[in-house]
Amino acid sequence: MDCNSKKIIITGGSSGYGYGMAKVLQQRGADVLIVGRRLQPLQQAAEQLGVAFIQADVCIPDDWDRIFAANGSRLDVLINNAGAAVHIAPLAESSDDEIISSINTNLTGVLLGCRRAAQVMIKQQSGLIINVSSVCAHYGWPGWTTYTAAKAGVDRLSRALYTELRPHKVRVTVLTPSWGATEFLKAAELSDFDQETQQQLMTGEQMGDLVAGICESPDHLCFPEIMVQPVVQEIIPF
Repeated sequence: MDCNSKKIIITGGSSGYGYGMAKVLQQRGADVLIVGRRLQPLQQAAEQLGVAFIQADVCIPDDWDRIFAANGSRLDVLINNAGAAVHIAPLAESSDDEIISSINTNLTGVLLGCRRAAQVMIKQQSGLIINVSSVCAHYGWPGWTTYTAAKAGVDRLSRALYTELRPHKVRVTVLTPSWGATEFLKAAELSDFDQETQQQLMTGEQMGDLVAGICESPDHLCFPEIMVQPVVQEIIPF
C-alpha cells in the first residue's frame, strides 16, 4: 500500500502529466523508468528527477521489448501516458498519414505496452496498469474525430483488459483527464486561456498525486475508471 521500491514504467515521461507522475512517484520511493521519443528532453527530465530513462517510440514493438528488457523481470505499475494531438482538424481535412499516426500513438502503443505488461503481471499474480485516456472519449467536438476514436479505444480496451486480468490479481485503471497545464494544450491549439483560467488547470504534480493514490490503494481494490477535470471547464451537455 505504498510506492516504496515499486518498479514503475511511465511513457511520455519527459513533460506534462508524465513528468509530474514521475516526480511524485520517485519522491515516494518508487523505482521509476520514464520513456519518450525526444532524447534531449528525456535526458534532462531524468537528470532533474533522479530517475532512469530509455528513448523509445511506443508505436514500435521492438522498442517496447527494449523498454521491458531495461526495466528487468518485475513490473509493479505500467502507466501508458504517451499521447499526441498530431493534427486537430476536421476529418475531411486530415491526411491518411495523420490519421494513422494519431491512432498508432494514442491507441496502438497502449495495446502493445499492455500486452507485454499483462504477460509479466500474470506470472507475478500482481500488478497495476494505468491507461491515460481523455474526456474526448466520452464527448464529441468538431476537429477531434480521430483523437476521440483513439482515446475511446483506450477506454474500452481498459475495461476489457480488466476483465481478463482480474482473475490474476492484476488491476487496470483508465484515467480520464481533461484540460491540463501541459504542452498538449499548445499542440492542440487550446492554449488561449486567460491567466485566471490557466491557474485552475490541473498541473503535472496534481496528476502525480492522483496517480500515487491509485498506486498506493489496497491490492484488493480497483478503480476501473477515474475522470478528473477542472471546475472552470464547462461541458454542456455533460
